[in-house]
Amino acid sequence: MTALDRAAGLPEGTLAAAAFRTDLHDAAVTGAISDDQWRAQVAEDLTRTCGSAGRARDLVESWSALTGRIDPDVLTLLAGLRSRVPVVLVSNATTRLEDDLAALDLSDAFDAGVNTARLGLAKPAPRVFEAAARRVGADLCRCLVIDDTLGHVAAARAAGLSGHHYQHVGQLRNITAPLLG
Repeated sequence: MTALDRAAGLPEGTLAAAAFRTDLHDAAVTGAISDDQWRAQVAEDLTRTCGSAGRARDLVESWSALTGRIDPDVLTLLAGLRSRVPVVLVSNATTRLEDDLAALDLSDAFDAGVNTARLGLAKPAPRVFEAAARRVGADLCRCLVIDDTLGHVAAARAAGLSGHHYQHVGQLRNITAPLLG
């Protein structure tokens, strides 16, 4: 997002501040508004800062074209894990998640998925983790949550799951090694 701010001649953090404003982002990741509505509101909020509605829409369109990048080492590790245990993607995402997964050829990379926009609540709510466990018929106490947000890991642990704060693939290999035998 920083590169997009720079390209638009805006101060660093401008787009992120508009997109991830707590009330707006929460509405998007809990499904209260659609991804399209979220992005339209971000563009509207940026109109004055960008100098015109057209420039704001162009900035949001450039941001919307980004679907993320995949770490091939993590993907390989997940494939190995799936041969031994169910793997569930749990994401505080918008209604666009399924399209993004398809664009990245990840639709079949997990045994199940929980998109919080479809669930109506977001992590760190314990019911999100409960929904993930139910999708694969697992007991909470037998589930391992790996998340890059420490607060989500703490919430998972408080709900009775094991948790690991993801920082890099080496740690992920170490924490999952017992599962791979």
